Amino acid sequence: MEKELLYQKIYNDLLQGIRSQKYPPGSRLPSEKELAEQYGVSRITSKKALEMLADRNLITRRPGKGSYVLENARAEGEKNAGSLSGAPEGRGRLIGVVLDCFGAAYGSDIVNGIERECRKQNFHMILKCTYGNMTEESKAIEELIALGVEGIILMCVQGETYNADVLRLSVEQFPIVMIDRELTGLPIPCVCTDNYQASRDLMALLIERGHRDICFLSHPSMQTSSVAARFSGYLDSLLEHGLRTNEDMWLRNLHAFLPRMGEDEGEERMDIKAVKSFIRKYPHVTGFFAVCVELGIMVYKILREMGQDKEKEVVFFDGIDEACDSNPVFSHVVQDEYLMGTMAVKYLKKRIEGKEVPKRYNVPYKVIRGERQEQE
Repeated sequence: MEKELLYQKIYNDLLQGIRSQKYPPGSRLPSEKELAEQYGVSRITSKKALEMLADRNLITRRPGKGSYVLENARAEGEKNAGSLSGAPEGRGRLIGVVLDCFGAAYGSDIVNGIERECRKQNFHMILKCTYGNMTEESKAIEELIALGVEGIILMCVQGETYNADVLRLSVEQFPIVMIDRELTGLPIPCVCTDNYQASRDLMALLIERGHRDICFLSHPSMQTSSVAARFSGYLDSLLEHGLRTNEDMWLRNLHAFLPRMGEDEGEERMDIKAVKSFIRKYPHVTGFFAVCVELGIMVYKILREMGQDKEKEVVFFDGIDEACDSNPVFSHVVQDEYLMGTMAVKYLKKRIEGKEVPKRYNVPYKVIRGERQEQE
């Protein structure tokens, strides 16, 4: 049985009240606060229900005075009784997309997939970027709800804590679909890559090429699901092959290339210094596993500057697909970003309709074998 969303329940109850003349033309409906208390929800949810009625020309909302039933409301309510979408007839439905960030190396094809699928589903999308800032994430969600979106696709800010607004909307069953990374323990579906297995496949390539001491490089957000899964794949691969798992060989506090509101060249200089120090201290390390392309390229440039790029190898996630590079230099994982975007929209549509979707959808990925080492 399809699950009725909380804001839809409030909407349906008020609509039934209008149709039954419990709320005759000219009468005042309960306020956002009163409805929130009556149904045990937030004012965001009660506000959305009232805005849906206003969008259908059933009520008028007067700032500071309340919501009042219009003269033709009963007839309009009868005409639209079977339709529960928040948009009036003939108008595309509105959804929100909140991304940590996106760029050429990763994310642009996700946006492309979302936009193309929105066209097919007659959705209008509003895109907002948070640049790794939790406050900006909360602000984006609040603004999107105020604009009347029916659901949100979210690539959450990386970190150890969850956004309180997301937790509240999850409890209230507001349609949300996570993309790229999931919130462990919350019943919010996620469209992403099997980062654990992709990490193991990338490690298998390094080990196959004779690397026995392999460094793991990441930013501090180790609790982010995608990063945690990649680290687990890295560790399990070492353990499976009886290789060293010394914590000293993990550089997990690199801040450069994290999404942020402004640039900070000082952090990149500090990271470069830390990597150079590591390479000098552990000359036996020949493999470097980076969680993202930006860190991977930074390490390669350092190795080249130090004259060690021929004997040591760097692998990472994301980057150019082999379709664009027939002779790839680096081994890396390519995620199906476009499918990630389209599936997120399809999942969100089903959630808006009150339908159940699987907790997780793993998109395919490819491990691209770099040619540099193989040709030497």
